[in-house]
Amino acid sequence: MTTIDWDAAAGSFDEEPDHGLLDPAVRDAWAGLLESWLPGTRADVLDLGCGTGSLSLLAAGQGHRVTAVDRSPRMADRARAKLAGTGAEVIVGDAARPPVGERVFDVVVARHVVWLLPDPAAALEHWFGLLKPGGRLVLVEGVWNGTGLSAATLTDLLSAHTERIHHEDLAPDSRLWGRQVDDERYALIARAMPPHRHTEVVDVHLILRRGPDVLLARRSNTGYADGLLHMPSGHAEDGEDVREAMIREAAEEIGLDLEPEELRVALVMQHRGPGGGARMGWFFVAEFDPARPPRNAEPEKCSELDWFPLAALPDDMVAYCRAGLDGYRAGEHFMIHWHRDGEPIAYAPGGARRAVPLPAAEETTGRVHHVELWVADLAEAERGWGWLLGRLGHVPYQHWAHGRSWRRGETYVVLEQSPDLAAGGHDRRRPGLNHLAFHVADRAALDALVAEAPAYGWRLLFPDRHPYAGGEGHHAAYLEDPAGYEVELVADSRPRP
Repeated sequence: MTTIDWDAAAGSFDEEPDHGLLDPAVRDAWAGLLESWLPGTRADVLDLGCGTGSLSLLAAGQGHRVTAVDRSPRMADRARAKLAGTGAEVIVGDAARPPVGERVFDVVVARHVVWLLPDPAAALEHWFGLLKPGGRLVLVEGVWNGTGLSAATLTDLLSAHTERIHHEDLAPDSRLWGRQVDDERYALIARAMPPHRHTEVVDVHLILRRGPDVLLARRSNTGYADGLLHMPSGHAEDGEDVREAMIREAAEEIGLDLEPEELRVALVMQHRGPGGGARMGWFFVAEFDPARPPRNAEPEKCSELDWFPLAALPDDMVAYCRAGLDGYRAGEHFMIHWHRDGEPIAYAPGGARRAVPLPAAEETTGRVHHVELWVADLAEAERGWGWLLGRLGHVPYQHWAHGRSWRRGETYVVLEQSPDLAAGGHDRRRPGLNHLAFHVADRAALDALVAEAPAYGWRLLFPDRHPYAGGEGHHAAYLEDPAGYEVELVADSRPRP
């Protein structure tokens, strides 16, 4: 900082070519620069340390609303005289904290001011607070005879507030100074935008279920994970929400036109590939519709499209995809999957598992934990119940000598042929369990299950009243297995968003 008596300097201030802009060539050069720095439409401009108002006069002449501030009363008086009739306002005050109240501006201009301030960092922070979002801070500075502020130093100070900083070298243009100069003179134009925030690619993945199977595609000629199996997937594009992106990707990759209500969110996973950046993956579930079979719509990128058992996934998969499916099978909803650098993209059987489940904030008290049915013939029960539960979205969970279980989320269904089983068969009409009831997506899904059920040992109850055996407007199917256990399948008739 240097101490200058600006009141005393006011009388001769305009004698410097770049101060008074009295030379038409100098004035035209600065007018051209200012026009390039200021918005093309009428804007609110704050000129700090305005001196005698030469730049303010140019800005006002270009149609902008100008407020000029200078700490010297004599400088301010000369600026008022120069700006008379333009509508500009001239205020006496400290440029570091100009007395403009709560007003904000499109542009803040300061020429040869920052180098004089006792605390430039604090002043810049305050000036950014005077800008409207996306506004501009225009600083003209330099280094003269070893004094002043270098562009590198000022850029470092500005970097705490924005990454949008444009540098212009002003020294080579002699018209600006009325002579040739050989020192550092420059302008920095900084936009009022925060420093770069962390961003991530958003992926979408389709878990297309056909009973116990899931659809996988083998990548080819893509440059990433070629030869490995992956779900139909892709990236959300600008302007898309994740559901829209999933619908688009399903149409592009497997020729499947999905409706929004067919998609259910299964899992959200933050993933980082080996040596790469982080991304956020949304895994959606949809049910296979025999009337709309998927097809390989991108044979140039996919060498194979086939169904694979979810309970026995192949090993030659992308690790990211495998982690998502394993998490889905386990009923997880939020996960982190973070590779270390150097690890393979491919799933490595027996290798380190990088998936970390994140528990959701849920109240579990009172929720059904599991339902256990004791059966006389485990193999027969497994055939029928395994098919049904698989078609309803349950996945195999436990397997032991006398029992099996299938899980959906935190709840699971157990079939057990216990050595302690008492004699006698199940009768749903006696006191005790009458039936289990399950949601089904819609009437079409209900009809498909009813059509398939006899092949797995189920018979339709109350066929003369189907599908209204439960009452008018209640779409449901009542099925009974060979052991006499009954299930009710209720078509979801709730309005969709």
